[in-house]
Amino acid sequence: MHPNPKRRFEPIYSMAVGAGRVFFGGVLQLRPKITGAEAIPKTGPAVLAITHFGYMDFALVEWVAWLRTRRRVRYMVTKRAADKPVVGWLLSQMRHIPVDMSAGRDAYTNAVAALTSGEVLGVFPEAGVSASFTVRELKTGAVRMAAAAGVPVIPVVVWGGQFLRTKNHRASFREAFKAPIRVSIGKPMRVSESDDPVEATAALRTELETLLAEAQATYPRSGEGQWWQPAHLGGSAPTREAAAEMEAERQRKRAAER
Repeated sequence: MHPNPKRRFEPIYSMAVGAGRVFFGGVLQLRPKITGAEAIPKTGPAVLAITHFGYMDFALVEWVAWLRTRRRVRYMVTKRAADKPVVGWLLSQMRHIPVDMSAGRDAYTNAVAALTSGEVLGVFPEAGVSASFTVRELKTGAVRMAAAAGVPVIPVVVWGGQFLRTKNHRASFREAFKAPIRVSIGKPMRVSESDDPVEATAALRTELETLLAEAQATYPRSGEGQWWQPAHLGGSAPTREAAAEMEAERQRKRAAER
């Protein structure tokens, strides 16, 4: 049995949730449709393994989690964000966990400790925003930390969040206003330390792809020829291979700048 974290008052997190509700529900008037929300536990730990098509997906998932369960999701965030003076302080106050991509052992240890203490942890196993709007190859960290802590992995797909902010496209207010948002939550997956993390991660990716296909097939906006629709569905987004090449070039430039 895992303990449940004490529901202490967290003013910064409460303010962030309140601001999100005003922005998403009031200003943008987003139209969320949520399926499978009962899979997010009202008490006890879990890893939420989330697709990553927009930079605001974390906030959309927290919005949903708070509305349905009043849970605060602790996210794995980049060290680059955590090192920024104001942003870093806010992330620290909300007890998110910084990740140094070049040395992730401390983040992994802290994540397992958070799970063991009863937290819900949000992870983007693709390790970056997918410009092709398909599920990229996943890192095994989400599965491994869930196995180490003895908690379930819950697959989560967010579709429509790319209209708020995403890679390689500056979305307009018109696109974001009243955007349909699909949050599809799959059944919890149980993993153990005796399981092969590569195989378990492959199963997680398959489940995410299945949930995504359902969300895309029922999405009320036509994606024909649109920048936000995957190429295999008739959109003009780059193919998975082209997006991978663009990302590799971006990483080379970033490394050269460092």
